Amino acid sequence: MMEKRLPPHSRCLFLNYIHLKSETARLSCSLPVMQCSASVDILLLLDGSYSIGKGSFERSKHFAGKLCDALDINPDRVRVGVIQFSSTPQLEFPLDSYLTKQEVKEKIKKIVFKGGSTETGLALKYILWKGFPGGRNSSVPEILIILSDGKSQGNIAIPAKQLKDRGTTVFAVGVKFPRWEELHMLASEPTEQHVLFAEHVDDAANGLYSTLTSSTVCSAVSPGCKIESHPCERKTLETVKELAGNYMCWKGSKRPNAVHASLCPFYSWRRVLIKHPARCYRATCADPCDSQPCHNGGTCVPEGLEKYHCVCPAGFGGDASCAPKLSLECSVDLLFLVDSSSSTTLEGFLRYKAFLKRFIRAVLSKDSPANVGVAQYSNEVQIPIKVGEYKDVLVKSVDTMRFIGGGTFTGKALRYVTQHGFKSAPAFADVHDNLPRVVVLLTDSESQDPVVEAAKHTRGRGLFLIGVGSDFLRAELGDVTGNPKRTVVYSNPQDLFNKIPELQKKICSVDSHQDCQSQSLDLVFALDTSAGVGRENFLRLRNFVSSISLQFSINRDITQIGLVVYSSRARTAFALDAHITSSALLQAISQVPFLGGSASMGRALLHIHDDVMTVPKGARPGVSKAVVVITDGSGTEDAIVPAQQLRSNGVSVFIVGIGNVRRDTLLRIAGSPNYLIHVSSYDDLHSYKDFIIERICEEAKRPVNLCKPNPCLNEGVCVLRNGSYRCECQGWEGPHCETANSWEPQGGPLRLRGECDGGE
Repeated sequence: MMEKRLPPHSRCLFLNYIHLKSETARLSCSLPVMQCSASVDILLLLDGSYSIGKGSFERSKHFAGKLCDALDINPDRVRVGVIQFSSTPQLEFPLDSYLTKQEVKEKIKKIVFKGGSTETGLALKYILWKGFPGGRNSSVPEILIILSDGKSQGNIAIPAKQLKDRGTTVFAVGVKFPRWEELHMLASEPTEQHVLFAEHVDDAANGLYSTLTSSTVCSAVSPGCKIESHPCERKTLETVKELAGNYMCWKGSKRPNAVHASLCPFYSWRRVLIKHPARCYRATCADPCDSQPCHNGGTCVPEGLEKYHCVCPAGFGGDASCAPKLSLECSVDLLFLVDSSSSTTLEGFLRYKAFLKRFIRAVLSKDSPANVGVAQYSNEVQIPIKVGEYKDVLVKSVDTMRFIGGGTFTGKALRYVTQHGFKSAPAFADVHDNLPRVVVLLTDSESQDPVVEAAKHTRGRGLFLIGVGSDFLRAELGDVTGNPKRTVVYSNPQDLFNKIPELQKKICSVDSHQDCQSQSLDLVFALDTSAGVGRENFLRLRNFVSSISLQFSINRDITQIGLVVYSSRARTAFALDAHITSSALLQAISQVPFLGGSASMGRALLHIHDDVMTVPKGARPGVSKAVVVITDGSGTEDAIVPAQQLRSNGVSVFIVGIGNVRRDTLLRIAGSPNYLIHVSSYDDLHSYKDFIIERICEEAKRPVNLCKPNPCLNEGVCVLRNGSYRCECQGWEGPHCETANSWEPQGGPLRLRGECDGGE
């Protein structure tokens, strides 16, 4: 992919600015092009008269400040002084007053406009009489830079000649609408190199440096650059006299008492812009971005004459040249389902193709374990790239896809890819039935057919759905994915490309979800079975717990699940170690009864703390533990303290609130927004199944404290030691203080120790 570059191939360089020019655009960035580092005294003579005006005087100060950026101001090298003149000259500061560049620039900024008449000749005589204030001996070159409009009210020819004859190099820089004839009279020869225009700051500075470097006063331009002249125009505003017409006038006669009638002309005065041909100067340099060093759509930004940096698109930046920094290291079968309907338009379809190609370049390395395919749909569905079929030429395969047009039948497309999108065949042996299957829907249009039931059908067949689309499709994408955490929305077309890292993370979280099945976990569900929930909704809760349980590997070594039901009292439906197979677990869930009555979540959590999440009741030391409470929000007043006790004992507490609940109360019970899940209705509960499983899996991967909950029985004390723990027993013995001591020595009970290996 070709990189993007800032235009164009040559740049005009002024002092510490680069002007990147194209026919219609100009951009500036900081860069010292030349550095005048020789011993030289530079005196600036600023015109502060009323003809200049305060605005142009400020521009003169700006020019002077920019000039300092490229001067190596130092007592032993470049010195700078300033005189302001109008009716009389005024020394602002001598050449030996300020010894650093910053000091000089700050002082120039503080110079105050004087006003008055334009007595340029008087200022030149002052310099002839006083010399360069604070200057050095005659062996140091002297440069006088006059910034003026050239409208002096006195004689300037003689003092200007005397200064130049004395060896002073004089530059005349025109300000506002200058009188060029006077500036040429002031400047050194050749005048075309010493007369500049302050309004064109870049040309003026380049002209100044062109002259200085050619006379060896300052160092030459950096390697790879050259200063060249080009024809240009300078403008001045002048007053011209024009014949306006004639009128009858009466003139006197030599004869007495006689007058003579004739036609007399009359004139008008007009201000006009007069163009003057001139030579301007620019520095052109080789562009460090000419070699196109930025890959994968990166934008090259020059930093000086030899350096650059790349602005990389999302998903790239693994090195300075925008190499991919992401990688799809998760093992998944991945199918992109791309909207190719008329509503998306050809432009939108091409944007999706560009997104796919950038995604492939960004995250799919040759060694990636993921298998990728692409389908497109409108009225019908096509699968031009089967999953895993074109692994080495995916980008080229995407290029061959053609826009279809037609209706937007997303529901139909989901059903089709569920049945036909992941068929294994000898032709593509990389596709394995045991890998997670992920469909990424790319759409910018509302579906013309129902998507909710179609999406449920797809998810029910074990496929994971991720929706990518415009912000206005957020609700529909949520219906498709069944989980708001599996939607990726973008605010504008360009923002789509910024979502590559987010999409990569969501795809691989599916693989992490699969990994959760092999994580050791003790999981307890607490179901509100009070009258406020009702029998019908209780059956929905029971089915919901069954569907979540199916996602875990149920056995003694991996996942154990217990169930507590509560109303005014709490009851253990079955303990953590009661069922060691999924079928037995599901059978037990189906037989849990509805209780009715009022609700007390606090009693339920306290019951779990005392009688469920304990080693005697099946909880395993060194295993992650989580409680998921599902409630309609009633009976929560007494739950805050028991919930905190569980958390203090190393148990994560998730609160799932359904319907119109008091969020602030549930938040205090959950302890953090990360552990509170609000579902708008019982009908929407299944849409949050994947999200709840993800959160449980995240908790299962966190390090555990081997002593929480306490694995030691009979008031034994758990002590952590080097990745394991030991139980300090009193009157008991065994690894967990489980065996009564048959004898007791004189002086009281013996303190014994049992040891258990464990690991985080």
